[in-house]
Amino acid sequence: MFDRKTVGLVLGSGSSRGWAHIGVIEALLEENIPIDYIAGCSIGSYVGAIYASGALNSLKDFVIKMDGKKIFSYFDVVFPRSGFLDGTKKVRELFSMHTDIRYFSELNTPLMMVATDMENGDKVVMSSGNLLDALRASMSMPGLFSPARIKDRWLVDGGLVDPVPVGVARAMGADVIIAVDLNNGLISRKKRDNKLNEESNREIQTHKAPRYKNELLKKLTDFYEDTEFHLKDKMNKLFKKDTSTPDIMETIATSIGIMQERITRINLAVDPPDILIKPRLGELKIMDFDHVEHAIDAGYSGIKEQMEDIKALLI
Repeated sequence: MFDRKTVGLVLGSGSSRGWAHIGVIEALLEENIPIDYIAGCSIGSYVGAIYASGALNSLKDFVIKMDGKKIFSYFDVVFPRSGFLDGTKKVRELFSMHTDIRYFSELNTPLMMVATDMENGDKVVMSSGNLLDALRASMSMPGLFSPARIKDRWLVDGGLVDPVPVGVARAMGADVIIAVDLNNGLISRKKRDNKLNEESNREIQTHKAPRYKNELLKKLTDFYEDTEFHLKDKMNKLFKKDTSTPDIMETIATSIGIMQERITRINLAVDPPDILIKPRLGELKIMDFDHVEHAIDAGYSGIKEQMEDIKALLI
């Protein structure tokens, strides 16, 4: 099928840091680097699926326009038995507002997603069937999102076992593997720069509204952006919290991020990619959804810095 070396792109987990994947893909396309296979985990699965469906520009416009702090107003708060958020309906909305694709077979680029089986800890690789169900499973961060039920298995975020699934891309048949590790520097990150916060907020407020795929997207966006009570407000009502301590969402997400950073380091030592991209995101917390443009720029710069090496591998 191919008369050249094929490229497998591995998009790792990392919650809000995942917007860096948008910049990575944009830089590759700008340099005419082919993306023949995609292996994704968690937020990497989501961005990978959006790209493979041909809707990356729609996603970029949406996340830049939307106040990132409101991202959790897209999810329903549930009684905290297995997770604070029920993502089933909302994941579908967040995906469907950009594309009409529903199945793996409809994607423009072969895609595999990673999830974790709660019963035995096995890595579960999904590559066929209902795309939205697979996304729901791959993105189910334990403690925040309730697990997803697929084929009699309870599945959660694939980052628990393989945050940067290089081996999955290799199994797909890619000759050259480019992997994106978003958890690099999470543990030793610096305190957030207040100036960065101010600049990011100004960018969001002044950015022109995108052209939407259809009126449904416009209505959904308006509805959620007008939502008065967001997740943290609701959580503060459920649990009285000392404002001087990290909130429960940040505690859970950052703890998982630290674990993923350790797992990634071990996995990549055993099965390294040909090119490893580590966007400079050290100052961003894992739930900093309001630094969209900075994350995208970091992904773009990260891939550009290694472009000569990438092109040399494709010769």
